[in-house]
Amino acid sequence: MSDLEVRPVPVECGGREDVTAAPVHELLKPRRMPLGESTVVRRLLPSLGRRMVGAWCFVDHYGPDDIAGEPGMQVPPHPHIGLQTVSWLHGGEVLHRDSLGSLQTVRPRELGLMTAGRAISHSEESPRDHAPILHGAQLWVALPDEHRGTAPAFEHHADLPRLSRPGFEATVILGELAGARSPGTAFTPIVGADLALADGAEARLPVEPDFEYAVLTMSGLTEVDGVRLEPGSMLYLGCGRRELALRAHGDSGLILLGGEPFEERLVMWWNFVGRSGEEIAQARADWMAGDRFGTVRGYDGAPLRAPALPPTPLKPRGRTR
Repeated sequence: MSDLEVRPVPVECGGREDVTAAPVHELLKPRRMPLGESTVVRRLLPSLGRRMVGAWCFVDHYGPDDIAGEPGMQVPPHPHIGLQTVSWLHGGEVLHRDSLGSLQTVRPRELGLMTAGRAISHSEESPRDHAPILHGAQLWVALPDEHRGTAPAFEHHADLPRLSRPGFEATVILGELAGARSPGTAFTPIVGADLALADGAEARLPVEPDFEYAVLTMSGLTEVDGVRLEPGSMLYLGCGRRELALRAHGDSGLILLGGEPFEERLVMWWNFVGRSGEEIAQARADWMAGDRFGTVRGYDGAPLRAPALPPTPLKPRGRTR
């Protein structure tokens, strides 16, 4: 779960003043980015127009990729602070290792949730014997100030709550949806849910008017609040809704992301989420010195080197550009 840009641009985000407090339709355009040695992702958040949705601060969509006879995902050990990572798959498997000693294979519709807190490092890779198709999303959640120094942790939840009706099923990844709550640890009012619709199915999903929302389309053609979306698209919806209308044109898969607008201002750079440029620079120095982040054991390869810091100071700013 990594940002592998060799020249990462600092992203300043947070604050409520730029949150769209009414329902909107804002299509976020993806950027194609390399992830590890052989995977290419579509980066949808942060984007040129929007940096956060609630506490969700990073969204990559990858696949479906044919990796039969290929190594698949290979992301070397790298560090994180100030965030949680969410691994979510629709196809394939990802083997997670971290500096706590965790070793876990995450499979489709299972939650792999890592809380970086004050410092952790991890790697991700396709197992040696893996399924032929890899398809998923990697997501980050910013930790609020009172919890960003918490002890690092890793959780794996294979059994998640589901909401079902004819032609529609929702799996609650994080937070709460329509009374169903994920067992994953959350530090802010938040929701992440996987939505599956059969061809021609319609649904009206209850949502919180005080939350802002976005929908990532994983597969199939889907109308979200009347907007037809292609696979790999992300639609920002703003706040102010009490329900969300969905209609599938063919079997479709989506991820709903939402939460209370994140009030604190952040600095995101490489794989770090902090509050100041000085904090980010110290985290980079600690990683390069082999301090603080521990060691990931068992990965066949060297840890990632941190990119050079940008020449201009890193400063926290608003949520949108």
